[in-house]
Amino acid sequence: MSSWLGASLLGLGEWFIKKMPLMSYIYTASKQISAAISPDQGSHAFKEVAIIRHPRIGEYAFGFITSTVILRKNSGAEELCCVYVPSNHLYLGDIFLINSKDIIRPNLSVREGIEIVISGGLSIPQVLTTTDAQTILSPRVGKFAIPQV
Repeated sequence: MSSWLGASLLGLGEWFIKKMPLMSYIYTASKQISAAISPDQGSHAFKEVAIIRHPRIGEYAFGFITSTVILRKNSGAEELCCVYVPSNHLYLGDIFLINSKDIIRPNLSVREGIEIVISGGLSIPQVLTTTDAQTILSPRVGKFAIPQV
């Protein structure tokens, strides 16, 4: 009975927050991020760990691939990966659309990537190896047929 009452009160509180104009956007976004990084959840919002060239040549940023999109241009279609690069722990960050060929994929699990970000880089291995991009891309690209424009 107490768990039903607690769940009902929580649901009612969530409903009130979602009715507030500005708070609903903030609450929804923070709830999605917390679900994405929570080790208890079955959510797989972060698909892979990614290293991208940013912000200058010779510097790299640590991020997470969240999705893949197809960009249609006059010159043809291009597969882009949406890479979330955290700037303050995991809650704040930037989103970059990067050609999937330009992403370095280290041989790290998403859990290891989250640990590296939360620790401020203290838990990063001394040597990072990369995985073969073709073996990672083939299952995902198989779903997306790049259309001809």
